[in-house]
Amino acid sequence: MSRPVIERAVVASKNPDKIAELETLLTRHGIVEEVVRGMEWPDVVEDAPTLEGNALLKARQVARSTGLPSIADDTGLEVDALGGAPGVHTARYSGPDATYRSNVDALLAALRGVEDRTARFRTVVVAILADGAEVVAEGELVGEIGLARRGSAGFGYDPVFDVDGRTLAEMEPQEKGRVSHRARAIVALADALSAHRT
Repeated sequence: MSRPVIERAVVASKNPDKIAELETLLTRHGIVEEVVRGMEWPDVVEDAPTLEGNALLKARQVARSTGLPSIADDTGLEVDALGGAPGVHTARYSGPDATYRSNVDALLAALRGVEDRTARFRTVVVAILADGAEVVAEGELVGEIGLARRGSAGFGYDPVFDVDGRTLAEMEPQEKGRVSHRARAIVALADALSAHRT
């Protein structure tokens, strides 16, 4: 893209780790020129049954509340041995007061003694443009759940999500920014926005 598709946009999240990661990806891939910080909006109840539904709920609320284009994502960790769980409940897997640590503890406990630890991260990202158009894209990263935490970078489930022998938390931010599910979703979004603009 020769110039950003969106001049100014709000990332529809109150998670500072997610905002920082998305801001880097959105500017790197020429989607947004400026991510606007410091805006306020009502909390969004993420009660849709799908990742896309939750991303749309967040993006629509933020666009309405701020009057600016918005970008939202919803990410699910899907573990084969758990029937695809935690899925849409990934952020609150260990309960309503979940933390990164408690979620990972709950996941490792659920997989204790389980041999098949295949899993995938799926991210659905939604952009709501100034003209009200809604553009949806998706990214996926397949890996497996490690037996214990490794690495100190990243956030969420990164210390136990293993890709080719290393967890996401063992990767430098630039490397994770090339291979992660969220990065792949943003690349797909860039392509979809290019098609939308032409």
